[in-house]
Amino acid sequence: MAEAEVLGKIQDLESLHVTCTDMDEREMLEGKIEVLKEILDLLRDMKMEERSMPKYLIDDLVEFGQDYMEMISLNDCYKTAMLRGLRYQIEMINFGPDEKNIGDEKKEEEVVVGLEEIVKKLVKRAILKNSNGSQIMSIKGMIGIGKTTLARQLYKAGASQFQCHAWVCITSGTTNKEMLIKLIHQMVEGYQRDPSLEEMDNRSLQHMLRQHLQGLSYFIVLDNMLKETKLKYILKCLPSPDIFGSRSILLLTSRYEFRTPDVNYTHEMKALDSDNSWKLFLKTINKFTSEEINFSKELERKGKEMLTKCGGLPIAIIDVARKKAKQRLSGIKWEELFDSIDLSESLKSLEPMYHELEEELKPHFLYFSFFKENAIMREEKMEKIWAANGLDVVLATKIFVDRSILEVVKKKVTKRTCRLHPLLHMISIQKAEEGMGLEILRSNGNSRPSQNARHRVIVCGRDKFNHFSIEGSKHLISLIFHGGGGYLYEASSSYWESFQLLKILDMEDFGVKTLSETIGAMVELRYLGLRNNYLQVIPHSLVHLENLEVLDIALNFIVEVSDIMWQMSNLRFLHMSDVIFQKPLKVDALWKLETLTYISIYDWTFEGPGFNIMYDFQTLGIEEVDDNSDVGTLFAKLAELPNLRYLFLRGSRFRSMPCLEEIGAIQGLMVLKVDGRIDRLPSADKLPKWITYIALVNTCLDKDPMPILEKLGILYKLKLRNAYTGREMVIQQGGFRTLKVLCINELWNLRMIQVDDDAMWSLGKLEINNCPYLETLPERIRWMSELQKFKMVTTKHIATKIRNSG
Repeated sequence: MAEAEVLGKIQDLESLHVTCTDMDEREMLEGKIEVLKEILDLLRDMKMEERSMPKYLIDDLVEFGQDYMEMISLNDCYKTAMLRGLRYQIEMINFGPDEKNIGDEKKEEEVVVGLEEIVKKLVKRAILKNSNGSQIMSIKGMIGIGKTTLARQLYKAGASQFQCHAWVCITSGTTNKEMLIKLIHQMVEGYQRDPSLEEMDNRSLQHMLRQHLQGLSYFIVLDNMLKETKLKYILKCLPSPDIFGSRSILLLTSRYEFRTPDVNYTHEMKALDSDNSWKLFLKTINKFTSEEINFSKELERKGKEMLTKCGGLPIAIIDVARKKAKQRLSGIKWEELFDSIDLSESLKSLEPMYHELEEELKPHFLYFSFFKENAIMREEKMEKIWAANGLDVVLATKIFVDRSILEVVKKKVTKRTCRLHPLLHMISIQKAEEGMGLEILRSNGNSRPSQNARHRVIVCGRDKFNHFSIEGSKHLISLIFHGGGGYLYEASSSYWESFQLLKILDMEDFGVKTLSETIGAMVELRYLGLRNNYLQVIPHSLVHLENLEVLDIALNFIVEVSDIMWQMSNLRFLHMSDVIFQKPLKVDALWKLETLTYISIYDWTFEGPGFNIMYDFQTLGIEEVDDNSDVGTLFAKLAELPNLRYLFLRGSRFRSMPCLEEIGAIQGLMVLKVDGRIDRLPSADKLPKWITYIALVNTCLDKDPMPILEKLGILYKLKLRNAYTGREMVIQQGGFRTLKVLCINELWNLRMIQVDDDAMWSLGKLEINNCPYLETLPERIRWMSELQKFKMVTTKHIATKIRNSG
């Protein structure tokens, strides 16, 4: 495409822009002109620097321009989406050939440990299936976790069974044309080293590849895919999938989650356990020393303890083993080698996961340093800490999960719990110390507070902790305690008065028994975390914390609270459990409240006129609901809340909850969790019509709940735990048409699940755990085409029986 053609199109659009009177159309024309000018500028720049710039980049840009010219006649929504994609690809081109390939994984040694069962599973799923049609699989995980090693094992096991096969490694600098040429070199006979390919334009190369692969079976591995845009481009270059044609497998390895229906299955890599970490260490040592070494049990124990620092990450274990082998060959004894570990090279390999983050996301990563190493982190807590520091929380956790920075440990009703790999935790500490004034003070070191620290983490062990002076506290905006609470017993009241600028105070799991009244002097405090301690009384002085937005006093067994909370008008998130109020809480006075969990049904009032203007109130947890509770009045009042979406009900330990017939009054309710005995469920037409997720826990229903629940029109997820005491569960024809996730746990008497035809046809995930008498599965499971994940935890006898049944 000549420059003149682009320039002519710009001039045409500028003429239209001058005569156009519609403001929306004018804005759209401006966007088109801007993109075409970017293309023109880049073409001119590249032409001037052709000697140093690869021609591949120019060819890619020409293709982008051609695509853009052709989309002028498409509808507005599609054009807008194409513009965004085009702009991103132009930015990728700007990286240039000298840009550091931050996505390029360090090549792992060919030492394979802990992958045998996974390889068997994936080979059976994709390669031995022998069914026609196209299949796209993804292997996802952080740098160095073994994605490429697993893909290599699958490639070795299955590539020869296909007529064509290719392996292409992608880096941040890989252009579309380079990908096409590498595929043609490996898959099109006669073009293995043909230099003429470089003179062809991208569309000619696409046509050649498509034509050659039409009707052939092929296996392609794209190693280290960086973005979804590359996948969309490759799919455009391959023959259209035809379920009646030849079979094909496209296997991707990536740190990214591909949220597209094109990807049929994603396998998420997990870190190695202690035994497999040790096996990998030994195999690598033996490889470098060329001898088989047998360690004593004591040395093995020391070695495994040393390797815990690697967090089961193969790239780190191999790096450590290589260093230890070299040291061993230099004559150092094993006893001395296991006393220390150097992870500097491994940390350097992982740093790209931080550096490639957008600038607005890097501060979020730094706050992971507030958590303990290898801790299970609650998504809601992460978000509140980010928000208290003025950071945007929308989609932040999702992005970290999608990029393999955070591992999801458990998906809860509204939020998730996640874990950060220990080596990434080290990087977060390093970057936080460099970039935001973090200091970590430990009782087992000679730590002294800095005069200029802005965030402080105090780690208390068994050693006596020297009490810190007030100096070094005046600039602090975050104070986090880990370990044991003995340190605070010696703190004077003036200690708390020194933190005048403090916004975050977190003492979760610290063993705190009492809290000084002088805590009320921290008037800038926004987040106060006191979860899971031994507190019995909440200080009255908290009423002075006028800026407090988050108060977490849950899991303190029994806490007495004076009549102060209703005066804390800026509270947005209030987490409690087993709280005794001197007077019922005036909830309507907390008009900014978004979340309240859990409060006794008898400990709150909503008599004021402000209840129905609590527009942000979305999540409510009510406990001690029993057969004396007036749930009808409760539901009628909750119906006045315009945006209530999540409702959690906990019953009393010794009494049943009343039937929830009137709950349908809360029309906007989307998530309902009921925890506690209940005699029966309301009929389907009495439940909120927009409900998407229901969890029934310890309800001990006598009657099968499925005939009611299967009629809910948009139910997406259903969780049953100790919810039903019967022996048979029946899902009738056409039931649960929209259900995607079904979890059945601890149904102790269940012996049979019957699923009729055309039921649960959208189900993607099924879990059955601890149902000791359930020895058979419904035949219908065989024909659930959308089912991607099935997990069953049962006895060895039943597991063997089900496997043998096919």
